Amino acid sequence: MSSPSEEPSKTAAKPNGEPEELVLLRRMHEIRYKLLVLSGKGGVGKSTVAANLAASLAAQGNTVGLLDVDVHGPSIPKLMGLEGYPIKSNGEIIYPARVNDNLKVMSIGFLLPRGDEAVIWRGPRKYGVIRQFLKDVAWGPLDYLVVDSPPGTGDEPLSVAQLVGAPAGAVIVTTPQDLAIADVRRCIAFCGTVSLPVLGIVENMSGFVCPHCGERCDVFKTGGGETLAREMHAPFLGRIPIEPAIVASGDSGSIMLSRDSEGAGGAAFADIVSRIVAKKASADNGHETQEDGEENHQMVVAIPLAEGRLSMHFGHCEEFAILTVDEQTKAILSQSRETPPPHEPGVLPKWLHGLGVNVILAGGMGQRAQQLFAENEIRVVVGASADTPETLVKAYLDGTLETGDNICDH
Repeated sequence: MSSPSEEPSKTAAKPNGEPEELVLLRRMHEIRYKLLVLSGKGGVGKSTVAANLAASLAAQGNTVGLLDVDVHGPSIPKLMGLEGYPIKSNGEIIYPARVNDNLKVMSIGFLLPRGDEAVIWRGPRKYGVIRQFLKDVAWGPLDYLVVDSPPGTGDEPLSVAQLVGAPAGAVIVTTPQDLAIADVRRCIAFCGTVSLPVLGIVENMSGFVCPHCGERCDVFKTGGGETLAREMHAPFLGRIPIEPAIVASGDSGSIMLSRDSEGAGGAAFADIVSRIVAKKASADNGHETQEDGEENHQMVVAIPLAEGRLSMHFGHCEEFAILTVDEQTKAILSQSRETPPPHEPGVLPKWLHGLGVNVILAGGMGQRAQQLFAENEIRVVVGASADTPETLVKAYLDGTLETGDNICDH
């Protein structure tokens, strides 16, 4: 394999005669979903989010790869307790480090003889090494490949977005202050330019939680990420507080979720991961095809809420419950709460369609709104009673949902 002082190989074929482009496509085809963790600027905790996301997905039984392509600041070896890991290769295949049975790691930091060595590479060399990691690393079949990209919208994130192929999505990390938010706008625009779906925005360092009394103080203020998500019509995945346990986990090379899953930081990470999994599960309108060729009978149901129960006036809801369900087993697979963008004609149908919603249960809804949902391939059921999301969805799946008059039929 190429060393840091060499130009990456650009030969047209592997020693066995297989074209390199086919090798890359074959590797990426073995990965069911790629998650690119991006940020508009440095210092927002992107690598910490990527490491905990990968570890949490693996803890849920998924096979996961964590790829660190931050050429100028690889943090994953430190975060994962893999500093000094000797990279292994047979000259053709690169073997990733194994954290456990479900989690494999590869970092550009493994190429550096010393952790404090500066990397001075131009764009073509960066592209070549990233391509080599995607093409030659023996990831094997994965449920998820989590990619820790460098900050900004330069060569590295562009290279990854172009090389990984579909299906893929971006998780964008920011801090609450205005300077970081401005950079995230550019990051979202970048995703649109390269046709990379944005799974959502994570607001990191969102308030300090005192380890003694549990009181919260908004050091960098709070809410900037959620406000931006509404403005950009992107999902908001959640807030992660400043917490000493998160710092300790990074310094010690152990994952936050394994150290303090009950703390505020661990709970925040777990909630964000559940939202990402729900969005991935609802991809392609909840009708993905399984590897054995059988149809996946998942469906995504949205319910407008007010004070935790169905809102009788659709346009006045505080948030939406998004539930992924299995139509055959009638089981609720996952659920999350999403804050809608500002209510304007046509915005909510497109926003819910982007979340993979197939059905919306409502108390009342005007005919024009129903037409817009139909245009976005979302079935509307009106006249439902003000009950909890779980009760309404179970009744809908059982065919026992009682509906009355459409109280907003105008």
